[in-house]
Amino acid sequence: MTTALVTGATRGLGREIARQLVAAGHTVHVGARDEVRGRAVAEELGARAVALDVTDDASVASALAQVEAEGGLDLLVNNAGIAMAARNGPDALAVLDTNVAGIVRVTEAALPLLRRAAQPVIVNISSALGSFAANHDPAHPASRVPAIVYGASKAAVSMLTVQYARAEPGVVVVAVEPGYTATGLGGADHGGRPVEVSAGTVVRVAARVVHGPTGTFWEEDAERGW
Repeated sequence: MTTALVTGATRGLGREIARQLVAAGHTVHVGARDEVRGRAVAEELGARAVALDVTDDASVASALAQVEAEGGLDLLVNNAGIAMAARNGPDALAVLDTNVAGIVRVTEAALPLLRRAAQPVIVNISSALGSFAANHDPAHPASRVPAIVYGASKAAVSMLTVQYARAEPGVVVVAVEPGYTATGLGGADHGGRPVEVSAGTVVRVAARVVHGPTGTFWEEDAERGW
């Protein structure tokens, strides 16, 4: 059994990832910007609540201090993210701050705990919209979706995955495309698949890669090209 932290875990994909991890017997910290909502979701799932805003350094430091005090960390799921049709500087910065800098903040704060774990894993929730391979494959749906800043943010997540895997050889670091999902972020009214299916993909990959390979990108339970 492991201890996991899932960021952005009060709704959508993050909440369902947390639920499935709890159901599998893991201790799970539900990361939440809204502390009240985080406590409610954690109580419902049988998890632990931790106040965590990935855009705030002090919040991240406090959250990881709490995780450390409550027993340490084996699995980090960097799930928190935002999507918007950003076509100006302020919106672009907001997307990049959450989707890219947010991963750096949380990962750096979590690494001292993960280095002490027996089989540490970091899963970065990414997207085929940030995959050069998918975007240049006419058969892949990502090649037909314009996502200027969001796609660029997920391409950055891919490089963060590769670089952290290289810098931290004792930690398995992977990126996962969970699939187009019926959530507030993925498009609840636009034909996305059930969140249970996409979260299941993430949970299975997290278990599968405990022994590697690190620095890889996964989609539909298979390793994909960047």
